[in-house]
Amino acid sequence: MAERRVNVGWNEGLHARPASIFVRAATAAGVPMTIAKADGNPVNAASMLAVLGLGAQGGEEIVLASDAEGAEAALDRLAKLVAEGLEELPETV
Repeated sequence: MAERRVNVGWNEGLHARPASIFVRAATAAGVPMTIAKADGNPVNAASMLAVLGLGAQGGEEIVLASDAEGAEAALDRLAKLVAEGLEELPETV
């Protein structure tokens, strides 16, 4: 199982717009993956309701994980997106 631990770069955390950006990127990655708070249960990273339900705050550590083929590159892209708190999807997602 590949995983990345990263701190949420959006000041408001994974709420509303940042969650939408994250879910679109997770879906576009084409690799099933989960997201969890460092001490929490993993949820589907491509589910808007699940991501919002985490209540991840800015600066809080989250864990992205996947055991699918191609997971390493996909997790790297998503971890960078989360850490930098990007306001738009980069073309590389």
